[in-house]
Amino acid sequence: MTPFGEKVRQLRRERGLMLKDMAAHLGVSSAYLSALERGDRGKPTWTMIQGVLQYFHIIWDEADELTRLADLSDPRVKIDTAGADARATLLANRLAREIRNLSGDDLDRILSILDVAQERTRRSE
Repeated sequence: MTPFGEKVRQLRRERGLMLKDMAAHLGVSSAYLSALERGDRGKPTWTMIQGVLQYFHIIWDEADELTRLADLSDPRVKIDTAGADARATLLANRLAREIRNLSGDDLDRILSILDVAQERTRRSE
């Protein structure tokens, strides 16, 4: 599942909406929308994101957050470590090999480390 797909499924279920009704509104098949929710379809298009925002009547900060999640929802990621520390290449390759073996707690710890690094970068800009 991708962050975008997980959020769309959560919004739909919280509001008691049927997958087939949402798919019809968006002009896609139920199978496609289900695959998008599961993360089998990759990063959604800008048009799809806008349709989802309109369907749920989402605006402002919540719209920005859903758009950000869509941007972070490509299940096939390429990491360019050219010119980086050799440990960055090691990390990228190890992560690619081991990501399916990480527990939820492991993923949370790694994400927390990345959040700290991102905040440090923001403060230095």
